[in-house]
Amino acid sequence: MNKKIIAIAIALALPLTAAAFPPGGGRGDMEGRHAQRIERLTKDLDLTEDQRTKLESIFKEQHEKYRAIHEETRSRMQEVLNEEQMQKMEALKQQRHEKWQEKRQERRQERKSGKTVDAQ
Repeated sequence: MNKKIIAIAIALALPLTAAAFPPGGGRGDMEGRHAQRIERLTKDLDLTEDQRTKLESIFKEQHEKYRAIHEETRSRMQEVLNEEQMQKMEALKQQRHEKWQEKRQERRQERKSGKTVDAQ
């Protein structure tokens, strides 16, 4: 039973890990990514200023909703898991993050050297 609970908790936490560890390591970086996304869409889709403003609002709202879901999920998991299980889950999350960072760094190095990244 405990293994099932841990597996469910990890499955719920996996999608949230990306937001918990944004590239660049900081929360302020999320705003930078949103700004880049808006700039790209503005250029690619020839957005009007009104459209741009509305998209910025949508992205900000979605980010806030995502953050609230993340916090609620974590809170609910703390109600289910004991302290030891939470610590194990945090350790697993840290390991996944470190592995993700390593792969990310490898991809960056490959791009800089002109090699293509194989799909894994």
